[in-house]
Amino acid sequence: MRYDYLIVGGGMVADNAARGIREKDTSGTIGILSADTDEPYTRPALSKKLWTDKDFGRDQVPLNTVADTGAEIHNSTRVSSIDREKRTVTTESGESYEYGELLLATGGAPVQLDVAPSPRVIYFRTFADYRALRDLSKTASHIAVVGGGYIGTEIASALSLNGVKVTLVTSDDVLGSHMFPEVLAAAFDQGFTEHGVTVRRGVKVSSGAEASARVQLQLDDGTSVEADGVVFGLGVRPNVELAEAAGLKVDNGVVVDEFLRTEDPHVYAAGDVANYPDAILGRRRIEHVDNANEMGKAVGRIMAGGTDPYTYTPYFYSDVYDDGYQAVGTVSTSLKTVEDWKTKPKEGVVYYVNDAGAVNGVLMWNVWEGLDEAKQLIADGAKPPTGE
Repeated sequence: MRYDYLIVGGGMVADNAARGIREKDTSGTIGILSADTDEPYTRPALSKKLWTDKDFGRDQVPLNTVADTGAEIHNSTRVSSIDREKRTVTTESGESYEYGELLLATGGAPVQLDVAPSPRVIYFRTFADYRALRDLSKTASHIAVVGGGYIGTEIASALSLNGVKVTLVTSDDVLGSHMFPEVLAAAFDQGFTEHGVTVRRGVKVSSGAEASARVQLQLDDGTSVEADGVVFGLGVRPNVELAEAAGLKVDNGVVVDEFLRTEDPHVYAAGDVANYPDAILGRRRIEHVDNANEMGKAVGRIMAGGTDPYTYTPYFYSDVYDDGYQAVGTVSTSLKTVEDWKTKPKEGVVYYVNDAGAVNGVLMWNVWEGLDEAKQLIADGAKPPTGE
């Protein structure tokens, strides 16, 4: 089988790439080879709206890629190799597909510990993982969540709001302190306590095991946590093995240029797996939905003959309990922070600055405007406009 445009990976990048292709080419054939069991869906809903918005149902999760773009999707299909000379890919089941242009949208795989996935042990990433956690939450009285980043805090919040007893394990001494300045981190942490979450701070999971319908986690301080199930949200690693085996350059992702093209002019990469030159932030790899949407559309247009480079700088966001934020750039307390609060610590802006005093990142806490201005500050290497 041959496709004019072949996409390996079936996430939001694949959906957006198909839409980008259709902006330039209304008739070229599009094939999507996806290891996922589900057709492309909106990933943020898995840890947000499906838990918090009673009017948002599972039927609103699919992105309707086939109906909207005419792409052919092959689910539960893993690609095992790429032959760049013949311009073909081969699947684990032995099927071969020819391509005109190839997009690697292979995303990332959750970081796993020595505890094997099971109905009680979930490394949260996919729609199937959401369904498994929903099923578990109906019978479990206590679920442990491991990881104090985006996924861990969103899942812990979601479960606690749905009546589940939660223990959240984080390596932060104060939850969120790797990202938020002291007063904000303290308030963020307190929000979980107020919602009944037990937070185990400053510890990591050293090992774990299932026994008698329970999961026991050993922590590196010598203590343990026992629960009916566990959700891990420890970040992801880019799925670069396919690209690397095909001889493409890999360095914390698949290396691409400003046109999202690898060193092979017929092979592109986008989304979580792409290491690209951001026009403002410099070369990096970004794992957020805004990047998947915008980079996916851009690479689709480029594959179909577009000549505009990818110059968009993505932002990221999160919602936990009654608070939410949007941010751009490097948001880490390894940098100096300058705070500008309207109401501390409920509404305001935090600037993250380097040793020269220039803004490297901006966090807008319960503030939903000013994103373009924040990007411009970083692009200009400017100092924070105000602060305490």
